[in-house]
Amino acid sequence: MKEISTTEVEALLKEGKTLNLIDVREADEVLERSIPGIIHIPLGLIPNSLHELDQEKEYIMVCRSGARSGRATQFLKSQGFKVTNMNGGMLAWKGEVK
Repeated sequence: MKEISTTEVEALLKEGKTLNLIDVREADEVLERSIPGIIHIPLGLIPNSLHELDQEKEYIMVCRSGARSGRATQFLKSQGFKVTNMNGGMLAWKGEVK
């Protein structure tokens, strides 16, 4: 499974790169703390949300620690999507939050 660190994601955002970040945590977790501009699709809704995603885009999956986003990454990869798991999740995130 392809992975990226929180530091690398933060650096790319600071450079002005447009990233397709998807947060797979539950709504209450996202309300507490999230990365500005991130898309929220809870893990359990990912299989029913495939039509909302573009197989030509690359996605970075985010969760609390990296476990749920890892499962989402593996599932989406099996469906033909280009995905990367953000290692460490929001627990390791030091960048901007809303």
